[in-house]
Amino acid sequence: MKLAILSLIAGYAAAFAPVNEVTRTSTNLNAFEDALGSQPPIGFWDPLGLVEDGNQANFDRLRYVEIKHGRVAMLANVGYLVGASGLRFGGSISYDGTQFSDIPGGFDALGKIPDAGLFQIFALCGLLEIFVMKDITGGEFIGDFRNESLDFGWDTFDDDTKLSKRAIELNNGRAAMMGILALMVHEKLGVSLLPN
Repeated sequence: MKLAILSLIAGYAAAFAPVNEVTRTSTNLNAFEDALGSQPPIGFWDPLGLVEDGNQANFDRLRYVEIKHGRVAMLANVGYLVGASGLRFGGSISYDGTQFSDIPGGFDALGKIPDAGLFQIFALCGLLEIFVMKDITGGEFIGDFRNESLDFGWDTFDDDTKLSKRAIELNNGRAAMMGILALMVHEKLGVSLLPN
């Protein structure tokens, strides 16, 4: 018991002992401190150390995946909310007479959609992934899928506006990934996050 008390006192004293000023050293991790998406208050955050070696190619690949998952999550949130609102297409989803209105929202829809319909959904996603959603020409930045064919006014923006819009997309994608995760978890828990 005396040893435990002595350890607590020593730990308490060490917690308030003066500390020498530590200067910030340059590491490979600092290479991404000013990267897009590194914003206050957290700054650059890599808790798993995936880019601690400073490998730019690895960072670019992870950023590409982050942007793509963010875009998919934004679409997933919209789809989830539209389904939860009860809005459905008219007509039949299959030849067996199953109506779109018969398909519930959320995870329960997977059990009601006919197998051929699920196959079509996954086949479309696969085709988009393999053939369409590719950065073929190198693009202006990571995740630029315009491939010198679509513009929609992007080239009329100045560099600061482009950077701001890219940061907004990145942060909205991050929020959407957390949002769809929360919606799915709460659905499985039986606790709806949506108002009735």
